[in-house]
Amino acid sequence: MKLVSYKTEETEHLGVFIEGHIYNLHSCDKQLPDNMAEFLRGGPDLMDRAKAVDQQIKMAAIQAKEEVFYELIAPVPHPTSCRDGYAFRQHVEAARRNRRVEMIPEFDQYPIFYFTNHNAIQGPGEIACMPDHFDKLDFELEVAVVIGRQGRNIRAEEADAFIAGYMIMNDMSARTLQMEEMKLNLGPAKGKDFSTVIGPWLVTPDELEPFRVSPKAGHTGASYDLKMVCRINGREVSAGSMADMDWTFAEIIERCAYGVDILPGDVIGSGTVGTGCFLELNGTGLLNDPAYPVQWLQDGDTVEMEITGLGVLHNTIRKEASDFSILHRKKP
Repeated sequence: MKLVSYKTEETEHLGVFIEGHIYNLHSCDKQLPDNMAEFLRGGPDLMDRAKAVDQQIKMAAIQAKEEVFYELIAPVPHPTSCRDGYAFRQHVEAARRNRRVEMIPEFDQYPIFYFTNHNAIQGPGEIACMPDHFDKLDFELEVAVVIGRQGRNIRAEEADAFIAGYMIMNDMSARTLQMEEMKLNLGPAKGKDFSTVIGPWLVTPDELEPFRVSPKAGHTGASYDLKMVCRINGREVSAGSMADMDWTFAEIIERCAYGVDILPGDVIGSGTVGTGCFLELNGTGLLNDPAYPVQWLQDGDTVEMEITGLGVLHNTIRKEASDFSILHRKKP
């Protein structure tokens, strides 16, 4: 099942996406809420009801309301929190090699994550950025999960049952802001908190079973061989697979939930797939060729992320008409 959030006349709704069409769930079953947050709080019972409606629509067993005039928004427009992991060894190794530092053993000992701004979640469409963000503006190609059940102190062996679904994530990054502030060993903060893009829909785990593979040796949890691609202005710049994750989402959830509650509506990203951002691509290119043409996102660029089974997330980058710069307000 593919769950979507969308707007009609500025009101948010919850629907299912079936063969290019969106159907409102609440209109088919009045016990289903008309927004994603309330739906996720209902847990497995509401998920089962929604799956039943989804099947009835597919079998033409009910007359469902098809939406015609709508704006597709982030599947989870108002997450209870947003964390991002660091699960792909290929990306971490490349980033450290490009900085001429050794790989650290801690990567293989435990998964890590950071909190980002859950109030800066965006979906398909235009992404407005401030002028300072365009000082080395970057994409990051990732997968994300959404938590569907409350839990605490969850073992990795049980953690997959807490996942409501999967979606594409673009962890937007303003690299100059990020690199400046992280010299102080705190962050990432302003380099990351302006936009995290998710979408286009939330795909339930059962739909991904045909792509399931074994996790990497020594790891626990579901793993899927989903091709991940990013195109900028129609040109492919990044490619990888979700199967390349070293740490599984189950293991990341185990760490997230240690001593704290995870809640329905929490979003957790995988971290960047290998080759999945300009920072890595530029660093590798310059390491091999000092004349490598460095690239960053520009005003008007289109970003298209496609992941097998999860759809295509389309965005256009726009620069805010502003002369406000926090980079220029640094003390001498």
